[in-house]
Amino acid sequence: MFGETAFCRPRSGPGYWSQVPGLGRAHRFGDEMSDNEKILRDLKESVETWNLKLAESATKMAIEAGIEPRAIVQNGLGKGMETIGERFDKAEIYLPQVVAASKTMELALKLLAPLMQAGENVLRGTVIMGTVEGDIHEIGKNVCCAMLRGAGYKVMDLGPDVSPDKFMDAGAEHKADVLGGSALMTTTMQVQGELVKAVKEADASFKVIVGGAPVTQKWCDQINADGYSENGAEIVELVNKLMRK
Repeated sequence: MFGETAFCRPRSGPGYWSQVPGLGRAHRFGDEMSDNEKILRDLKESVETWNLKLAESATKMAIEAGIEPRAIVQNGLGKGMETIGERFDKAEIYLPQVVAASKTMELALKLLAPLMQAGENVLRGTVIMGTVEGDIHEIGKNVCCAMLRGAGYKVMDLGPDVSPDKFMDAGAEHKADVLGGSALMTTTMQVQGELVKAVKEADASFKVIVGGAPVTQKWCDQINADGYSENGAEIVELVNKLMRK
């Protein structure tokens, strides 16, 4: 249901007790929603409806209530971005709405920045994204960036026409876990292979993922990339899997 948080659904009746990570106390499913649950619901809704004012107010309330930043991201904002991903995959919404939801998420993350800088490990990893050298197409990449940010990753978007050297430099500067190179033309796919080669020759720890309209799993295997994502809805699962290795 739109705006509903999964952890608020009754399970085995009024006597069932459970713990939502980050809320700091136990609660009973089936009882009236707690204040902290309402805040997380509002955070989720703010992203689903790309409501900047609601995102700002709900994030501030969450901080004041002492909800852990990780729970704010994963159980609130991230849940909203999951809905956005599902709706985009079903063609119920389009790129402008995905970008608006991502901007809403980014606003909330900026408010959380002081807590994160104080040592709170909120983000799940760092991903460098870009369209490879010679290619100026960005729509698919932008969707992937939005999805990854919504899933709790720090994403550095290098834009279009990015050389392997620029990917490598950005990866080193930001201590990235994953480099993502998009190619929308068959003539630029070779640069994805060059990126993989550059990482392996430098013996760098970066994982390299590839995508784009002409790109396939077969091409990914051929150039020895670490993963291939067909669309924005799949990229989060792919990066999650790579981060677990």
